[in-house]
Amino acid sequence: MLRRALPRRPEARRILVGTLLSAIGRGLTLPFLFIYLTDVRGLSDPRAGLVIGWYGAVTLALSPLGGTLIDRFGARRVVLPCLLIEAAGTGALALVDSTASAFAVATVIAVGGSAIWSGQNTILASLTDVGERQRVYGLNFALLNLGIGIGGLTSGAIVDIARPATFQLIYLLDAVTYLVPALILLSLRGVGHRLVVGGATDGKGSAGGYLTVLRDRPFRRLVIFGLVLTTCGYAQVEVGFTAFAIRVAEVSPRVVAWALAGNTVMIVLAQLLVLRHLEGRSRTGALAVVGGFFAAAWLVLGGAGLVGPGHALLAALGVVACAVIFGFGETMLSPVMPALTNALATDELRGRYNAMSSMIFGISGVIGPVTAGPLIGAADGKIWVAVVVGGCLVASLLALSLRPMLSAAQDGRSAATRAEEPAPA
Repeated sequence: MLRRALPRRPEARRILVGTLLSAIGRGLTLPFLFIYLTDVRGLSDPRAGLVIGWYGAVTLALSPLGGTLIDRFGARRVVLPCLLIEAAGTGALALVDSTASAFAVATVIAVGGSAIWSGQNTILASLTDVGERQRVYGLNFALLNLGIGIGGLTSGAIVDIARPATFQLIYLLDAVTYLVPALILLSLRGVGHRLVVGGATDGKGSAGGYLTVLRDRPFRRLVIFGLVLTTCGYAQVEVGFTAFAIRVAEVSPRVVAWALAGNTVMIVLAQLLVLRHLEGRSRTGALAVVGGFFAAAWLVLGGAGLVGPGHALLAALGVVACAVIFGFGETMLSPVMPALTNALATDELRGRYNAMSSMIFGISGVIGPVTAGPLIGAADGKIWVAVVVGGCLVASLLALSLRPMLSAAQDGRSAATRAEEPAPA
């Protein structure tokens, strides 16, 4: 299955190696930024939260510009400097000693990170054909999670709040790992250049930029689906899931750590199996199933909240099960969403399509945490559970409504294996 999931072109395989190695560095630091800013560098909780929120806001604001630059100059000329900027900013976190310096460094990191994800998705799309693209995006996501898991286990054995130098070490190591994909891209001289040179090659054209992208009715529906699903799904993990598990289900932070570890293990172990099952099947159907799995995960967490005060073991099992079920849903979303985005995109606007797709996570990342706190504080979290479960099911309906707008090829239905299915009107 791994051999089948690997892209045919060696250049794409080397890009995936860069994803894995840089993800290890990301995993070293991902769980510790808030702790580092507050417990090590002495920032208050509100100030540390503002710094992290500022990073998200700047990244979101610059993402559209990144997509425009990718289409105009090619992903290579955008991703390479962004990787270097990200490396410099991450390394500079080791030197943060005040609120002002934390904001400055967060700004640098946000500038670097604003176009990396959309640029790398564009590069992978240019190195893969339509038939293998979904598998490659899924493998990329599995490698990302594997690297983050390895990095998290490593940093957990290194960091010590009483020794600030241990935190400085992991940020410097993280900075070094950002140089790995940069070096790989530098070695691939024919990769990442502008996809369309000169005039437009089809009816959609490049004129109008993001206005043209937004006029694409199927993609517009996909964006709405993504906003609803990620707001009620991904965006709830960092704040909603943790707060509900600790305050309502009354489990310890260690149980939350086990749950997130179980989520990563599920993704790494199940991704290849899921990729094999998805071949030749409707992408919109898969997205609808994702909404169902996310809703089931939140229902299980709600059940943990009901039994938590009196049954600690059942509550802990429910919290871990929620994260594992959620992870299985991620294994379907991660290959299908970027594959469908690039199936709808044209070469001259591919950077903008991928940038707008990545902006979905940025927008929901602002809405989700802001709404989670008040909802969990009402009616012992029952309102929060009802809202996120309902939102995930609405996302499933939106996914199903997208199918009639797509051709069989865009929807991922193989004529050889799914000939019995009627084509959309």
